[in-house]
Amino acid sequence: MKILLLALLTTLPCCAADPGFTTLFDGNTLRGWKLVGGHGPGYVVQNGTIVCPKEGGGNLFTEKEYANFVFRFEFLLTPGANNGIGIRAPYEGDAAYQGMEIQILDDGDPQYKGVIKPEQYHGSVYDAIPARTGFRKPVGEWNEEEITANGRRITVKLNGVIILDSDLDMVKEPKVLAKHPGMARTSGHIGFLGHGSHVEFRNVQVKELP
Repeated sequence: MKILLLALLTTLPCCAADPGFTTLFDGNTLRGWKLVGGHGPGYVVQNGTIVCPKEGGGNLFTEKEYANFVFRFEFLLTPGANNGIGIRAPYEGDAAYQGMEIQILDDGDPQYKGVIKPEQYHGSVYDAIPARTGFRKPVGEWNEEEITANGRRITVKLNGVIILDSDLDMVKEPKVLAKHPGMARTSGHIGFLGHGSHVEFRNVQVKELP
C-alpha cells in the first residue's frame, strides 16, 4: 500500500494551478522563462522553488507577453533582500522604467531606515506609487502575493490584504512620467528582477483577463 501511494504521489503535478490559472513554473525547470542581463548563476531551481542566489540575479522573464492578468506567487526573503516583479516589461532596458516594477523588499531591514522613499516600500509601483506597509510576514517565512493589472488599474494583495489599488492615471507629475515611459505600455513580459540578494519564489501562476 505504501509503495502504491508513493507511486501515485510522484505522478501528481507538484505545482497545480488554482482554477482559471495557468502554472508558470513546473517545479523542476525554467522552461518558459528567459534570463536577460543575468550575472553569476542567474536563477536556479532548488527544492521546487525558483531561487535568485545572493551571487546571482538579473531579470528572469516569461517568454510570453501578457496584457491584463492576475499574477500569483509566493516569496521568501532573507535579511535585507531586494527583488521585484516586472510587469508589462520589454526585454530591453531597465524593466522598472521601460515596464513597471512591483517592489519586493525587506523594507524593515535597518539598512533601509530613513533611506528609501514611500514609493520604494514592498508592494509599491517602484518609484511611482506607494503601497501600504505592515502586512509582510517576518523574514524567513513564506508570503502570498497577487498582482492584478487590468487596463490602467494595478492592484497588489499581500497575504490576503490589498496594499495597493491604484489607477496609473493618478500619476500626473511630468518628471515621474518622463522617467517611467513603461507606465504607458499595455502589454509585456512578467519577470523577477534580481538585485544580488537571496530571494525564493514558488507556486507561480497567472490568469489572463479580457
